[in-house]
Amino acid sequence: MVMKMINASYIEVLKRTALFNGIEKNDIQTMLNCLDPKIKLYKKNELIVISGDVFESLGIILEGKVSVIKENSAGSRIMFSQLKSGEMFGEMIVFSKNPFWPATVESQENSVIFFLPKEKILGECSQMCSWHRRLIANMLFILSEKALHLNKKVEYLSIKSIRTKLCTYFIEQYKKSGHQTFNLPVKRNELAEFLNISRPSMSREMCQMRDEGLIDFHLSSIQIKDLDALMSYVD
Repeated sequence: MVMKMINASYIEVLKRTALFNGIEKNDIQTMLNCLDPKIKLYKKNELIVISGDVFESLGIILEGKVSVIKENSAGSRIMFSQLKSGEMFGEMIVFSKNPFWPATVESQENSVIFFLPKEKILGECSQMCSWHRRLIANMLFILSEKALHLNKKVEYLSIKSIRTKLCTYFIEQYKKSGHQTFNLPVKRNELAEFLNISRPSMSREMCQMRDEGLIDFHLSSIQIKDLDALMSYVD
């Protein structure tokens, strides 16, 4: 379903996104008249974009949560990322000469998506709005950050050992949090998809690591008990 109006709470979400960084709320409301975005509602498990679709818009999640999923020829699913309110998808493909989306985007819960066509980002603004230059600068920053994230994903895919994948991921989360006890940012099954390993194999390896005194865990909480040992698998 397509919505024609955007409410104040969604303006707040846009204000927090990287694309609208540095642009005031009042200016966002004004610029929407120029950008003419489309806002669509999706139900849980509804497909937003299917791999192979022509996709020439950038999507921002205003409400809900979506997953970006890639399926190989054998039907195995790899979750590239899970996105929540304020995050975006399509920024890497929208400016490509090849407009065909390489992955499937699925709504994980009832979601509201803001779609911005690429021509509205790059096209000349008849009003010469000051925010237009800022929008383009923000877009360049986003693309750079996305490229770094994809490099990290490739790094995980290139690691063969399940334990090394887990150690690399846990050390990364430790460095982000600054603490040896932290909460996983995703669910266990989503972590298994991200690392490209089966959930049972991941669970067995985590239990083995716990028995060896390397880590401890409960629900989404992970405690690194022997940081040096984890680092030895990564080095």
